[in-house]
Amino acid sequence: MMVKIQGNEKESGLIETFSITGGDFHHAGQVSTQIKEILKELGIDPNIVRRAAIVAYEAEMNVVMYAQRGIFMLKVTPQQIKFFVQDEGQGIPDIELAMQEGYSTATPEMREMGFGAGMGLPNIKKNSDIFEISSEVGKGTCLNITIFLDQGKKQ
Repeated sequence: MMVKIQGNEKESGLIETFSITGGDFHHAGQVSTQIKEILKELGIDPNIVRRAAIVAYEAEMNVVMYAQRGIFMLKVTPQQIKFFVQDEGQGIPDIELAMQEGYSTATPEMREMGFGAGMGLPNIKKNSDIFEISSEVGKGTCLNITIFLDQGKKQ
């Protein structure tokens, strides 16, 4: 569902919301592919599209691998791309540990499919300008991610 936001130049933009089904490896990557196409159609700088596609893919795969379901919201304004990802899943008991490159709780089956290298959250952080994560064990995880369109504003 795509919604165009009307208003002044600072508020105008686009919002799209996607649903992700946990464990659905057959359709994994479709949301991030759609997001990449939307950003390309909007004429966003290819380097920013690449960063956003990496962030979207890693966030989507974390929902597929570790949650029952999730919602992925894309918001694009003239200033930034924002991702909000909220899942209903097992949650992350130790976020600091999960943020370390190479740390993974992937199952042997996931590893056989080529996933679980422990680079998902580190790649999201590396390709984001603002990255916020919160998680509650037994409830799920929430990501708030911002990528500035004007890279001079990178914080």
